[in-house]
Amino acid sequence: MLFSLLALGLAASYARASHTLRFACSQLVTERLDPLVNPGSNPSPHMHQIVGGNAFNVTMDPSQDIAEKASCTTCTFSQDFSNYWTAVLYFRARNGTFKRVPQLSNQNIEGANGGMTIYYLSPDNKTTPVTAFKPGFRMLAGTAEQRTNNSVNLFRCYDGYDAKMNYRPNPMGVATTDTTDLPQKYCAGGIRINTFFPNCWDGVNLDSANHQSHVAYQTGADCPATHPVQVPQIFIETIWNTGIFDKSLWPEDGSQPFVLSQGDPTGFGHHADYVFGWKGDALQKAMDARCDVYDASPDPLVFPASGCPQLTTQDYAVANKCSQKQIAEEDLDDWGMPITWT
Repeated sequence: MLFSLLALGLAASYARASHTLRFACSQLVTERLDPLVNPGSNPSPHMHQIVGGNAFNVTMDPSQDIAEKASCTTCTFSQDFSNYWTAVLYFRARNGTFKRVPQLSNQNIEGANGGMTIYYLSPDNKTTPVTAFKPGFRMLAGTAEQRTNNSVNLFRCYDGYDAKMNYRPNPMGVATTDTTDLPQKYCAGGIRINTFFPNCWDGVNLDSANHQSHVAYQTGADCPATHPVQVPQIFIETIWNTGIFDKSLWPEDGSQPFVLSQGDPTGFGHHADYVFGWKGDALQKAMDARCDVYDASPDPLVFPASGCPQLTTQDYAVANKCSQKQIAEEDLDDWGMPITWT
């Protein structure tokens, strides 16, 4: 299905934003916990993949600064102890059992055990201040229950990739072939999912009951009056290795066999959670400088590791060593039905 109005707006925002902070985060842990939507539940209703700081836990007490609680991060920037997590993708076999789809590494984290690429976008207009998030801030993009097309996600089907994890076809920005639901064809090079968070804040509340009402998406030239504070627009990118499940394994009627961990075969229910955890004023300094990876590379297809001298980078080998043992212990890779349908 082609773009919804919201997705078109997000795509336009992405295209307009010339200031792009882009960095890699390898996998921290994959487990059935969701301290934002289901705090205290062990296990939570469905599986998530998590990157970022190792202070991730069952409750994520908002009164605690997780940048002070974490001892390492899986992200490129050593000051970012935030946590980012999304649903997990599964392959549904003809006999009704399920297998977790492994992730592919994004560019700049070759060799990592999965992970995500994180973007912080700020507007072209340098006179518009961009306010960094505060300790205790958290938000949700999309909902697990969504089954109709008002998606905050864009899906891309790749035909293949090379040794440097350059995926093809991979036009810059948003392609007309991108969809807001799961691709209906075989994607030998994987399925990419980009999930966009709101970029306007009410300026008061660090959270809300549904983890969404305190923030809003910008749909015009400025943030709405109800949410007047411009914050960086986060979007996260994950690539799933769907190519290992070739067409001989698909349902006999040819229907696409992938389903998200909350039991969603459409893709509209793909969602992402964010809990702020940057150290001190590091993120504000990056926003004030309007850090941009394109400033560090004249080639728009080549993304450097950093592109932000205001922040401190760590080697990928160091980031990859930061991991966390499952709290809700579960075998991730057995065939079975590791899904709670919602």
